[in-house]
Amino acid sequence: MKLAVVIPVYNHERAIGEVVEKLRELDQPVILVDDGSDPLCAAVLDELAARPGITLTRHAQNQGKGAAVMTGMRLAGELGYTHILQIDSDGQHEIADLPHILALAQAHPDAVIAAYPVYDESVPRSRLYGRYATHVLVWLDTLSLRIKDSMCGLRVYPLAPTLKLIGRAYIGRRMDFDTEILVRLDWAGVPVVNAPVRVSYPIDGVSHYRMLRDNLRMSAMHTRLFVGMVPRVPRLMWRVLNGRASMRRV
Repeated sequence: MKLAVVIPVYNHERAIGEVVEKLRELDQPVILVDDGSDPLCAAVLDELAARPGITLTRHAQNQGKGAAVMTGMRLAGELGYTHILQIDSDGQHEIADLPHILALAQAHPDAVIAAYPVYDESVPRSRLYGRYATHVLVWLDTLSLRIKDSMCGLRVYPLAPTLKLIGRAYIGRRMDFDTEILVRLDWAGVPVVNAPVRVSYPIDGVSHYRMLRDNLRMSAMHTRLFVGMVPRVPRLMWRVLNGRASMRRV
């Protein structure tokens, strides 16, 4: 397994340096994707890119988190990496938990290692409880509980099936990306391994979630997934029944 860390960055100049510094302590190569940041953040990214082991690529204009992650995935594939670890640039995820997640990726190279958040007391209650609507819809879309949390921005992707998927299917380019790509990878038969990661809010206090716009975008994404789930019901039910049979044999 040859892995690189992909970080989509949009105006997180106060947090990104510490995130990169901690990742480099783990001796992981880093691909920064500047998603049309303002000059101040762009200058910070230029300084970081001068360090060994860090690659920087840019969008001329902001295209959204999902678009930035997919740009990083494609670049990682071109550079010969087999896996990428996606992590947010705002410093919410506990870097000290990454060795466990990377060990899981080594043990399950064909799987997506999907982190689920373990929050401290800093999490806003609205953010905590608001996630459950998406959880329930994802469990419906997959007819399973295979995906514990589809919204966490920390996970390891095997690039071969993921690049194949984004080459043939529409995936949301913004805040809808994390949920949609994980559901579609599950539909494609890619195993999902769930792993905890500690999450705190925030280092720099910058959130790019726009309540009306992004909630409408999430609603459209859930509609796409439900429509896509309906013709897959027989196959999804077969996975459920076959899984139960396997458990009985064990």
